[in-house]
Amino acid sequence: MSSPEHKQKIWKMIKDIKVGMLVTLDNDTPRARPMHLVQAEYGGTLWFFTRRSAEKVFEAKRDHDVCLSFSDQEDGVYVSLSGKANLTNDRDLIEKYWNSFIAAWFPEGKDDPDVALLEIKVEMGEHWKSKESKAFQLYEIAKANLKKDATPNLGENEKFGG
Repeated sequence: MSSPEHKQKIWKMIKDIKVGMLVTLDNDTPRARPMHLVQAEYGGTLWFFTRRSAEKVFEAKRDHDVCLSFSDQEDGVYVSLSGKANLTNDRDLIEKYWNSFIAAWFPEGKDDPDVALLEIKVEMGEHWKSKESKAFQLYEIAKANLKKDATPNLGENEKFGG
């Protein structure tokens, strides 16, 4: 797991990206699909609306281990988060996170019995943040290719949890 400060660092990286790719196992095959963040803060759990009847729900019930990846190429931000997925029908949470964007995907409204929330409790992850311009990154890669024992220094990389 991670400290409150580290959770804020992760949130700062992903909150504006908004859409992460959720990876579940479809039998033995990893399968990814985009999921839209609905919360305004992060304390170790991520929330996504879903249909109770969606394939990802059945996949997550068979194997609760999931992975989420977020990326913003322009800002050089890449985040991978792994954790456990659980479906909830908590009406208070559905009310709390419901918004007009979500409503567009659920024309029957928040009281539709198929509406649910997918809760991802993050257990571990890794993130990369490139602080330099694309030109500097290309320079670092070229320099590493010229020097035998060098690797490019493209910015920050950190693992946590697990």
